[in-house]
Amino acid sequence: MRIRRASRVWQRHLKVYTKLYKSSIALNFVEPVLYLAALGLGLGAYVKEINGVPYINFIAPGIIASSSMFAATYECSYGTFVRMTFQKTFDAILATPVNVDDLIAGELIWGASKSVLYGTIIMIVLAVLGLVQSPLILLLIPVLFLSGLIFAEIAMVFVAIVPGIDSFNYFYTLFMTPMFLFSGIFFPIETLPPLVARIAFFTPLYHLVNICRSFASGGLIAVRWDILWIIVVVLILAPYPFRMMRKRLIK
Repeated sequence: MRIRRASRVWQRHLKVYTKLYKSSIALNFVEPVLYLAALGLGLGAYVKEINGVPYINFIAPGIIASSSMFAATYECSYGTFVRMTFQKTFDAILATPVNVDDLIAGELIWGASKSVLYGTIIMIVLAVLGLVQSPLILLLIPVLFLSGLIFAEIAMVFVAIVPGIDSFNYFYTLFMTPMFLFSGIFFPIETLPPLVARIAFFTPLYHLVNICRSFASGGLIAVRWDILWIIVVVLILAPYPFRMMRKRLIK
């Protein structure tokens, strides 16, 4: 019954999204493509290869990972906060048989779904451009959902503690942007100072980038520990959005 009620929250978000998807997809599509063009083609004119791979092919799988990360994070940070605080959507939902845990589960699943959607869109674009060498890339779809859950969980933990919407500037500037820059998308983390490389290893985006890059090139076995890492972290983080959002919503 709880899964069914959480799915109703997901369906509500999907119905709203279908009315706005054209502008939303366009905005979320343009930024990753600009990164790919500016760095893959611009910087790629100077950096020819990394680990024997043309530079644009090296960064392309990482763009899939970052696009899916930001999709889930935006949805479960700004999106969740606006629904909770300004639109009062949470108040309306909680007036139904849906309880707080059902609501939070629905939010997390919706964030992970957005991760899959935008990651898949970029995946298709890269395949059309000839930047994906293996059909194994299709195996990335369930991984995008799992990693999307991680980013959704982290975002909702922050929603539970921020005093106002302006506080998200700290979250994105001090956490999301460094993770985006230092997770192996644009260069191997082995080139970083050892301490920074160790910190990067413990970020979920680093492992997702490894998986995307491996699947895009036809590898599978090499990333089994990255996949296991993502599954374990999903389970470790899972209780915290529920506990912390419950405290915020139930006063």
